Amino acid sequence: MRCITFDMGGTSTDVALCDGALPTTTEGEIAGLPLRLPILDIHTVGAGGGSIARIDAGGALIVGPESAGADPGPACYGRGGALPTVTDANLVLGRLDADHFLGGQMRLDIEAAERAIGALAENLSQQSSLVTHHSSLAWGIVRVANATMERAIRKISVERGHDPRRFTLVAFGGAGPLHACELAESLGIPRVLVPPAPGVLSALGMATADTIKDYSRGVLRKVDEIAENEFESLFTEMESRGREELLAEGIDEADMTLQRALDLRYVGQSYEITVTALEARVPAGASTNREDAIGEPYSEKPGFLNTFHPLHAMRYGHSHPDRAVEVVAARVKAIGKAQRVEMAEEASMDEEASGAIVGQKPVWFEGRLIDSALYTRDQLHAGHLVRGPAIVFQFDTTSVIPPGWIARVDRFKNLICERA
Repeated sequence: MRCITFDMGGTSTDVALCDGALPTTTEGEIAGLPLRLPILDIHTVGAGGGSIARIDAGGALIVGPESAGADPGPACYGRGGALPTVTDANLVLGRLDADHFLGGQMRLDIEAAERAIGALAENLSQQSSLVTHHSSLAWGIVRVANATMERAIRKISVERGHDPRRFTLVAFGGAGPLHACELAESLGIPRVLVPPAPGVLSALGMATADTIKDYSRGVLRKVDEIAENEFESLFTEMESRGREELLAEGIDEADMTLQRALDLRYVGQSYEITVTALEARVPAGASTNREDAIGEPYSEKPGFLNTFHPLHAMRYGHSHPDRAVEVVAARVKAIGKAQRVEMAEEASMDEEASGAIVGQKPVWFEGRLIDSALYTRDQLHAGHLVRGPAIVFQFDTTSVIPPGWIARVDRFKNLICERA
């Protein structure tokens, strides 16, 4: 499945592009410090439900990266917070509902949210000839936050040679489904998938993830200077260690997969691309990974080269098959397969979802208030259709279905949102 993951929480948003496999990288950054470790290739920006809106020295509206956190949190939490946040803006716009937050267990203070937005509007009106009322400023806060998240998605897709129109946006986190459809609209992404429990999807992933161990050895030699038996010896040593350590974790050999990879670059470059072998070296009886779809299976160094050149062209827009290629490092990924969770399927019903409607109210869309139906997700079942504009409440998030969009419930109770 081609998907772009969109995890929006309280302080930040994490995005990643999965083109049939988990994206990984050998270098990253945390708190401005560089990391040279194998990690999932996730891009993070400071935009979340608690991101604070303010006016900068030039009179422009900016949102984040500072956050109100959970305590005191957004003004609408009623815990003493006074600064306007993205959550306050969504409440003022009607996208969040004071009586349906956390399944109705926590009532939001809309008056406090309006005061916080109003104070910012007053500050803005003193610096600008435009007189701004609460709803339009709240809409501006949401749009600025969306712009930050849109840039993050463009960075992992368009800037790396991927067309977002070929992907599905998977929205999760406590705030992801609030913003996903409008982000998809801006980026040309054709559909949004909201899983049954978006707020705890990351926790579910951690609980069901494979056990993975990464090993690497520095090489720094031209490919044509390395004999085939040297490759074999280098990989075999790391594979043996990976097998032993997975066995120590209690993982059966039949549940192991060992993947080979090389970090390659053209001689003279200072950046490299990790190329994974199409056919992994595996112990007897174990599975063979064939998820990479470029070329035919191989286990020799010419195969790595044949894959490197088109990957370089896709990432950077050019390749040079006649230039010498250097091996920076050899890598082995030892994977112990976790027991898969079986997702319950539901028989499809008719499209009529009126039984899930719990009310109606005006909600701000496209610069104006539009009457919108309110649904409770617990009462939505496979086959049901929800036509926008609509708001769908559940314990761990709220989903916004804009005008011109339609959401259907699939047999696994995912919300599949598309343009009508």
